[in-house]
Amino acid sequence: MSAPHQMIAAAIQRERSRAGKSLSGLAADAGIAKSTLSQLEAGNGNPSVETLWALAAALDVPLSLLFETEAPATRLIRAGEGEVLESEQSDFTAVLLSRCPPNVRRDVYRVVMQPGEIRRAQPHPRGTVEHMLVCTGQMRAGPEGQEQVLSAGDYYTYPGDHPHSYEALQPDTLFTMVMEAP
Repeated sequence: MSAPHQMIAAAIQRERSRAGKSLSGLAADAGIAKSTLSQLEAGNGNPSVETLWALAAALDVPLSLLFETEAPATRLIRAGEGEVLESEQSDFTAVLLSRCPPNVRRDVYRVVMQPGEIRRAQPHPRGTVEHMLVCTGQMRAGPEGQEQVLSAGDYYTYPGDHPHSYEALQPDTLFTMVMEAP
């Protein structure tokens, strides 16, 4: 059983128990076979994104909760990495990069940066987390001493309540930045 399948199995069992639903009840609510749900809870099978969305809806939880683990303070996901969810209905794949914790505010920015000066940022309020997803170009970003070179498709998250910096390494580097604060 792979680590992602174990994580999903544990989350489904945990949330089903929290909701007070039987295996049969959850399967019926999600519109899936009881045997399919049983296999998923055992860590077997390869659930489609539709199956996971149906389970999340039946459990009244966000889909990302089915992938919940304790995340490290910094996290780097290179383009082409991450657990891919595939659709059975169309040519659609998704990789969950980050889930939003309860009672947190997120601001989303589209940023275009040119090479030259390094943008040095002072610490934001305590508990702030930054998420960066490079769309085009290349840059160096992150907290002091943990800067990473990021290329198109790379995702990096780190504490924004420590000194950090951004530096474009190619012209017209475009990235999405999400500031998450309690």
